[in-house]
Amino acid sequence: MLQQRTLKTITRAVGMGLHSGQRVEMTLRPAQPDTGIVFRRVDLPEPVDIPVTAQSVSDTRMATTIATGSAKVHTIEHLMSALCGLGIDNLYIDITAEEVPILDGSSSSFVFLLQSAGVEVQNAPRRFIRVLKPVEVREGEGEKLKWARFDPYHGFKLRFEIDFSHPAVDSTGQSVEFDLGAGNYPRDIARARTFGFTKDVEMLRNNGLALGGGLDNAIVMDDYKVLNSDGLRYDDEFAKHKILDAMGDLYVIGKPLLAGYSAFRSGHGMNNQLLRALLADPTAWEEVSFDSDRKAPAGFAQLAKAW
Repeated sequence: MLQQRTLKTITRAVGMGLHSGQRVEMTLRPAQPDTGIVFRRVDLPEPVDIPVTAQSVSDTRMATTIATGSAKVHTIEHLMSALCGLGIDNLYIDITAEEVPILDGSSSSFVFLLQSAGVEVQNAPRRFIRVLKPVEVREGEGEKLKWARFDPYHGFKLRFEIDFSHPAVDSTGQSVEFDLGAGNYPRDIARARTFGFTKDVEMLRNNGLALGGGLDNAIVMDDYKVLNSDGLRYDDEFAKHKILDAMGDLYVIGKPLLAGYSAFRSGHGMNNQLLRALLADPTAWEEVSFDSDRKAPAGFAQLAKAW
């Protein structure tokens, strides 16, 4: 049986929120089977649990935010991406502020935290959402066109195409494809950092965003070049970060997906629209589990063993 997974031990991180600039402590704790991923705001007068679901996403401007009532957690996508990439199903995340720490701007620090805690295989079947027919969302036309799409696929494969007219981006790959079962998430995707442009920084900060951003947790570009002294971690780091974000955005559905995902200029909002469009059509998906590793998609039984 392909089984659910949580962590063996508690692990912690301290950092700063990318947009809020607030110091935040985060504690990752093992959870029972079928718990899912649950954030817990422990800084409030009464702690509030915020289960991660497609419906709990309340805001997608510049990041993915989830909420229960007035309690929110911003910028969950990099941590959710690491949980997806390493195959973690159940986890409590205690957090002392309203934003997940940005750390180095990628998922690699979260991968390190999870790997250091170890994986616990649980006595319960891992449940997947299998896409049965194409589902697509589109917006705009011509130069403003963007779209995201699911197709049936026995595994989880993502293809993302970006479209930035900038010398530093043009010189790298504008599209990337990654297959979770065949690839190596920590090596191939997790180190790709978020990125931004100096011309946008003043506007963002005037709107209370990017207050904790800088060269130590993002790729920053002026009109011509990358300003980080260490350059890029991957030749195609910009497109790979969009894959990283998409994996985190899509894992909020609450279970691993069996689907082919493809997108052009998509973002947090469109990724969530795609999830909601899928869930709104009961004929487009089904929930499945595998009583034998041989019946599961190639590579999925090896995710935890790769640690």
